[in-house]
Amino acid sequence: MKLSIIIPALNEAGQIGEVLQRLQPLRARGAEVIVVDAGSRDATRDIAATFADRVLVAERGRAKQLNAGAASADGDALLFLHADSVLPEDGDARIEKGLSDARFKWGRFDVNIAGAHTMLPVIAWFMNHRSRLTGIATGDQGIFVTRAAFVALGGFPDQPLMEDIAFCSRALGISRPYCISARITTSGRRWEQNGVWRTIFLMWGLRFKYFMGAEPLKLHQAYYGNRLDK
Repeated sequence: MKLSIIIPALNEAGQIGEVLQRLQPLRARGAEVIVVDAGSRDATRDIAATFADRVLVAERGRAKQLNAGAASADGDALLFLHADSVLPEDGDARIEKGLSDARFKWGRFDVNIAGAHTMLPVIAWFMNHRSRLTGIATGDQGIFVTRAAFVALGGFPDQPLMEDIAFCSRALGISRPYCISARITTSGRRWEQNGVWRTIFLMWGLRFKYFMGAEPLKLHQAYYGNRLDK
């Protein structure tokens, strides 16, 4: 099973080098790494070109970037990894083991949130256990899927926020997720920069509004405001 790792990026020069360096052993074992940039104004593309098999440029928007990367990928399985998230060293083998079981067409990892704030491990614990209960994962958890299932599901819905939630909701129609207890380590920067408690309540509120039918564009504006780097 060939694995394609797809990383959407926008102004990630400070993070993406370490992420890609940690993926080099997986490349040596046959995985391909595709970075999909959305018009970075820093050195993201130059750094990525050193460590990735392909660097693409796509229209801004995470769903658009993920779908563009998937369209370019050669793998039988697709892993969607954030540009500030580090995969476990044997992540490729764990994905292959999970997707080799005919009961599972997609899955995700548990997550660890790196940072100094004492609440970050608590947030990660709730994320992991909520995901096991609901079958819904977030992009921080490294969603992976067989190519056949991804095509059948129509890829990520073209919406500016909650595209990961929407994709998982659809994917539950074909199988439960294969949950890998080994942890992806993702940066806690968004919580620490914006305030941990403020971010927790904001994300809870946005998720509730989404499930109540709020438009993703309005949720995106509430989360990011008018920032040009998202």
